[in-house]
This record gives sequence, C-alpha cells and structure tokens, in this order.
Amino acid sequence: MTHTYRTSALRGALLAATVLLGAGQTPAQAAPRHGLRGDWLHLTVTRGDSRSSDTRGTLLLCDPPQGHAHAAEACAELAAAGGDIDAIPAGSVFCPMIYAPVTAHARGEWKGRQVDYTRTFSNRCVLGARTGDVFALDG
Repeated sequence: MTHTYRTSALRGALLAATVLLGAGQTPAQAAPRHGLRGDWLHLTVTRGDSRSSDTRGTLLLCDPPQGHAHAAEACAELAAAGGDIDAIPAGSVFCPMIYAPVTAHARGEWKGRQVDYTRTFSNRCVLGARTGDVFALDG
C-alpha cells in the first residue's frame, strides 16, 4: 500500500507542476520570436531545384537599410510595393531563354505583417527582372 500511495502522490505532484508551468505561459503572439524591430526579411536564393545545397542568403533590414548588397534600393522597392514582392514592377529587361532555375524565398515582417514568399524563376535574369534588387544578393 505504501508503494501505491507514493506513486499516486508523485503523479499528483507532476500534474500540479505541469498545470502551474502551463498557466505561466503567454501566447506565442505576445512577443516576437526574432527580436528584430521594423521591416526585415530573411532572403535566400537557391540555384537549381529546392533540394540543392547551393543557397545564398542574407538578412535585409530596412530601418535603416542594411545587411544586403543593395539594401537601400531593395528597401525602396519594397516600400513602393507595400512590402508585396509580387507587386514590384517588372523591369524592362530581355532575358535569355536558358533554363537554369533559381528559387527565391523571403520570410520576415513588413509593417507588422508576416511575409512568406517563395517563387521559382527560370533563371537569374528573370528573377532580377521580376523582383528588382530584393534578391540581388551578390555585391
């Protein structure tokens, strides 16, 4: 009987501890996970298919513009498009019809709104023509 009593007491103590720990937690939205303020995007460009290991990336900060080879231009384009990468006007560039796919991914926050963008383009030229300086990660 002593063994049964100790097991029940231990289970009760564990349950009480779990309830107390759970009660002290706040919702995930209460504090940002990333700790960044202002408009920011983590940008990556992957050459080839999505399983490729040839990925380049950077963190674009826009308050003030930094962390990117063309930060000022990229932030200005994003500001003009309201943070919507698809709304950046396409450039008047003639790109070769060579299939060398690249996948662009952006994740972050713009004016308090979450951004999650992923598109695959037929080549780097088309990527640049459609997204301006946002994914121009090379200096």
